[in-house]
Amino acid sequence: MYEEIRVLLKGVLKELGVQTDEIHIERPADFSHGDFASNVAMQYAPKAKKNPRKLADEIVSEIQKKLSKEIEKVEVAGPGFINFYLSKEYFANKINTILKEGEVKKDKNGNIKGFGKNKSSENKKVIIEYTDPNPFKEFHIGHLMSNAIGESLARVVEFSGAEVKRANYQGDVGLHVAKAIGGLIEKIPDLKETVGKISDYEFGKKIFEAYSYGSKLYEENEVFKERVNKINKLVYEKSDNFINEIYSRGREGSLDGFEILYKVLGTKFDFYFFESKTSSIGLKIVAEHSDIFEKSDGAVIFRAEKFDTTLHTRVFVTKEELPTYEAKELGLAKMKYEKYPYDISFVVTGNEVKDYFRVVHKAMEQIFPELAEKTKHIPHGMLRLPTGKMSSRTGNVISAVSLLSEVRQGALLKMQNTDLKNKEEVAEQVAVGAVKYSVLRSSAGSDIIFDIEKSISFEGDSGPYLQYTHARANSVIENAQREKIKPSVKKIPQKITDVEKLLDRFPEIVVRAYEEHEPHYIATYLIQLAGAFNAFYAKERIVDAGEEAPYRLALTKATATVLKNGLWLLGIEAPEKM
Repeated sequence: MYEEIRVLLKGVLKELGVQTDEIHIERPADFSHGDFASNVAMQYAPKAKKNPRKLADEIVSEIQKKLSKEIEKVEVAGPGFINFYLSKEYFANKINTILKEGEVKKDKNGNIKGFGKNKSSENKKVIIEYTDPNPFKEFHIGHLMSNAIGESLARVVEFSGAEVKRANYQGDVGLHVAKAIGGLIEKIPDLKETVGKISDYEFGKKIFEAYSYGSKLYEENEVFKERVNKINKLVYEKSDNFINEIYSRGREGSLDGFEILYKVLGTKFDFYFFESKTSSIGLKIVAEHSDIFEKSDGAVIFRAEKFDTTLHTRVFVTKEELPTYEAKELGLAKMKYEKYPYDISFVVTGNEVKDYFRVVHKAMEQIFPELAEKTKHIPHGMLRLPTGKMSSRTGNVISAVSLLSEVRQGALLKMQNTDLKNKEEVAEQVAVGAVKYSVLRSSAGSDIIFDIEKSISFEGDSGPYLQYTHARANSVIENAQREKIKPSVKKIPQKITDVEKLLDRFPEIVVRAYEEHEPHYIATYLIQLAGAFNAFYAKERIVDAGEEAPYRLALTKATATVLKNGLWLLGIEAPEKM
């Protein structure tokens, strides 16, 4: 309809002797102001040498002669706004389209189908890196935030026609590994004799605890600090059998635990990249570009302020000749493109590395200009509990497992009086939905204070509220099936509700989320749709609505479809029953 109205306005203005460039059309937030609105009369009034309101009246007068069956009426409002109201037939046809295109699904070729899909990114190859937990450290609630944003962005891009590959970059070497190993050796003096007797599960728990212990000692004890620095070099060199054994068990135990969480969160990665592989590549890249990097006190640095005065100098290779995160990032960029020649590379990380990433990106511009141009950084805020910020270094960390477990228990408590047979499964879906929605309801750069009780509310602004609304619509559909009522829009009621108007906007919301790389537009939209449907459900009969029952059932089914598709884009399951 955007294009139809744009062509209509452009043609009428031309007939009135006004040549146009841009025609601005918007969706009014208030439905009483129409389904579309334009300010062209005010925009081109000076050019037409007319009062805006008078020009608007003339435009509407001409449009009235050309109205299609999809536009019911056009009115002038205020100082010269032109409001377009779509017809009942238009909305009925849109409901049919929703039912025909249906829920998100994959065809036999693996292509995603479903109502709301668009071609904004058709034929593009996109790689999205997110989550990025480090072995030897706890998978904490900050990783949940990165995972929620990255997975939703991946689905939005995929739903916009692109081929998407999900990537996970993990720090399996570095000082944090040495601190964990050093801490473990310090905590268990006879580790060399007992390491083979500790189960994988217990070993994983001990290595996480050892990291915070080792980090604290590293700052307080110079002898321990020197020992850890030596361990760090041994890990890179792989020259000590005992260190190698601890390293191998800690790495594999961490990664196995992460995989369990990915399954719960609904993420499946295509590529795993590790710092142990990017290190040597990064070192080589730095060594090959002495014109860009320079020596300083035994280290190799990049003076980014030479290229951009808002940036700063960073070390890429330490005086111990070890690559820093910055050098490894250059190696990662090269590895990614060799693995998957992408058109766009999204990197989802926390805000705390925003400035660091700008420096890396500036170095990448000098070395790999084409890759730098294709790389887009999506920084996100912090996820905090009401108690404040957490730190894996100090041990004040909230693990993803413990948070999801607590939210799941809260969901089970709310569902205790239901007769669901798969209560545990639904509780897990509700828990994941509660956490993800709490993250995705705000723009990616915002900090989040996660309130468990609010997150699992079945009323208001929450993931479970959306899931419950979908289950409610599905229950109505099941009741109608028992009554042998089939959805149909052949008999259109006199009054169109806000539900139809919102359903019509879903594809546009998906496009906006894609263009701005912001899933929160979808989350906000779904809350509006759920609120409108629940108001409709409370006020109107559906199954026993007589001759209007088929239409209202079609409307209900269309709502369930859009809610499910929208939740899928957020990475949230939509239970059939709750």
